[in-house]
Amino acid sequence: MYIPLPFKLKDETQIRAYIRQYPFATLITAVDNYPIATHLPFILEEDEGQWYLLSHMAKANPQWKSLEEQQVLVVFQAPHAYISPSHYEKEENVPTWNYIAVHVYATVELLLENKQAIDLLEKTIAVFEKGFQGQWENLDEGYKNRLLQGIVAFRLKIQGVEAKEKLSQNKTVQERQTISDGLLATSDRSAQQLAEIMKNKL
Repeated sequence: MYIPLPFKLKDETQIRAYIRQYPFATLITAVDNYPIATHLPFILEEDEGQWYLLSHMAKANPQWKSLEEQQVLVVFQAPHAYISPSHYEKEENVPTWNYIAVHVYATVELLLENKQAIDLLEKTIAVFEKGFQGQWENLDEGYKNRLLQGIVAFRLKIQGVEAKEKLSQNKTVQERQTISDGLLATSDRSAQQLAEIMKNKL
């Protein structure tokens, strides 16, 4: 990812916070030089000092068959917003787009045993909807087994991370304030979230 120095994010705690706050990402691989992408929710976890991403996909999706053969890229991108040049102090400016993006490079371990897949699904429930746990526990075991036949669970061992915060850091403090105020005034929730992050960094 191209990251000009003012936009480079190095704070590992902040990067992990973004992944957890915006967990829906794009898993990218290639087969015979042809790119393949699947959009999935991911869980970030640490085990003995090593960080991992956990997820699963439909078994009918052929992408999983080549996951263990290569390094994969997972792209987290949110929030983002159009930035109008009307927010700048000088007229000689053009529109741009502000955003936060995290690229994760990883190797993959398929979790093919039923217990491994169940554990992953229960971690997913714990992260995204703890209230569903009771209903999940009451589901028929036959139904759960049929569910497992239709998915492939996997764990990504993180090898490297690149992160970018493009938040108008190359503009004046007043311009950044004007931009964040303008984004907060819109009805776009993504723009509002970006504005809140910008204000916290003024």
